[in-house]
Amino acid sequence: MAGASQLVKELREKTGAGILDCQKALQESGDDIEKAVDYLRQKGLAAAQKKSGRETNQGLIHAYIHMGGKIGVLIEVNCETDFVARNEEFKAFVNDLALQVAAAKPQFVKREDIPKEVVDKERSIYEGQAKEMGKPPAAWPKIVEGKLEKFYQENCLMEQAFIKDPAVMVKDLLAQKIAKIGENMNIRRFTRYQLGEA
Repeated sequence: MAGASQLVKELREKTGAGILDCQKALQESGDDIEKAVDYLRQKGLAAAQKKSGRETNQGLIHAYIHMGGKIGVLIEVNCETDFVARNEEFKAFVNDLALQVAAAKPQFVKREDIPKEVVDKERSIYEGQAKEMGKPPAAWPKIVEGKLEKFYQENCLMEQAFIKDPAVMVKDLLAQKIAKIGENMNIRRFTRYQLGEA
């Protein structure tokens, strides 16, 4: 039984899920930690989907200064209640997102926020690169789409790998927090300043 409680403890540390959820996940996955993590992530995403339509009128605007005043981030993350906005876990999550913005330099929250002209310009550049590669024209659309996906992953906060755990994307981390805290949350906007940058 000590082994089982150790597995539950390890799974809780990896996912932040509750004891009962961890026990069920281990039961469903035959005590395989990696499968249990996947199970909890899927469950978290499903729980987050159910909450995604709920209003988020509360939250936090957080300022983070990095490298002795050389980089600064202002970020707004919304939740449903003032109670959650004051919750230490929510505050830590918002701080982690500010760290992410400081380190990974996203330009947009999600791909839907990117102006059409920016996407069109990138697409045009990638089409030119595909031609320059000497690949057959039939292969160009696939090359362009692959490069666009990489552009989204680099420039959209939600699609970036989380700096503290690169196996998790920021959107998955958000879903986990929604499932754990029990409220819908929304990363509304951010601004990143770098000293001397135009």
